[in-house]
Amino acid sequence: MGPPVLSLALPSDTGRVLSIQSHTVQGYVGNKSAVFPLQLLGYDVDPINSVQFSNHTGYPTFKGQVLNGQQLWELVEGLEANDLLYYTHLLTGYIGSVSFLNTVLKVVDKLRSVNPKLTYVCDPVMGDEGKLYVPLELVSVYREKVVPVASMLTPNQFEAEQLTNFRIVTEQHGREACNILHAAGPSKVVITSININDELLLIGSHQKEKHLNLIGPTSRAVQDCDTQNSCVFHGNWRFDDRTFAWME
Repeated sequence: MGPPVLSLALPSDTGRVLSIQSHTVQGYVGNKSAVFPLQLLGYDVDPINSVQFSNHTGYPTFKGQVLNGQQLWELVEGLEANDLLYYTHLLTGYIGSVSFLNTVLKVVDKLRSVNPKLTYVCDPVMGDEGKLYVPLELVSVYREKVVPVASMLTPNQFEAEQLTNFRIVTEQHGREACNILHAAGPSKVVITSININDELLLIGSHQKEKHLNLIGPTSRAVQDCDTQNSCVFHGNWRFDDRTFAWME
């Protein structure tokens, strides 16, 4: 299937994004914090809310609804039935169950059958500061099935450790974790927060190519952040918090 004829489904000059993430009524996480910035960058964004909660789960209580895998697939089938399934990018965030994550993998395959050049950006939201806030069984699914098909990964320090089985306590460890993830699949990796002596490091790594299963040339950016203050970038090329725009 080639690009659809319906004008609403044609990508903008920048691209057309399917964003499968969480949504909260109060606060800015998931789709609520991703859609508008991406639109400002010129992307045409279609959001699917994996959950709709009153507030994020860090509060003492929360209420809301959780989309299951079958419901996600029904939405995808509805888009396909109307020739609206041509996307240049897929973005995924918080996913609360193995069944839903397995359906996301089906979505990746479906979108790539329509557009083989689809870029898949995965934020493997699993936990932080040594604690999981998703079921443990999701970790192996991310590691064994999702990482190999992702174009770009944006884990935090804890999530990167879960995906690599590698402890990160220094900047060099962060770079080594990026190499492990590159070898598993994605050409771009952003470890969004590495806490070293109360300073946060952000490491962005782009593996330009692979030859005969060997890691090709890699460019990296490192951003230092005081845990109480704003971040100041140092490096030889521009990099900011809009990591999605770095894919091109």
